[in-house]
Amino acid sequence: MAKSSATKQAAIVFGALAVGWLAIELAFKPILDKARSAMNKSDPARDPDDVVEGEDSATKTDETPKDA
Repeated sequence: MAKSSATKQAAIVFGALAVGWLAIELAFKPILDKARSAMNKSDPARDPDDVVEGEDSATKTDETPKDA
């Protein structure tokens, strides 16, 4: 009986942590988006000349024609 209550308690704690994380993500979404975008722009391996705005990543990786 003690094992099921421990499992239940662990599930409740995990659920509470997940809901808390989601609440923080939603509350600070604009700030987090700006921070993530700034971190992506500061990547030393990224070449700004290679970035094309609006280009789909699926078309970038798929070089073979579909009919061949």
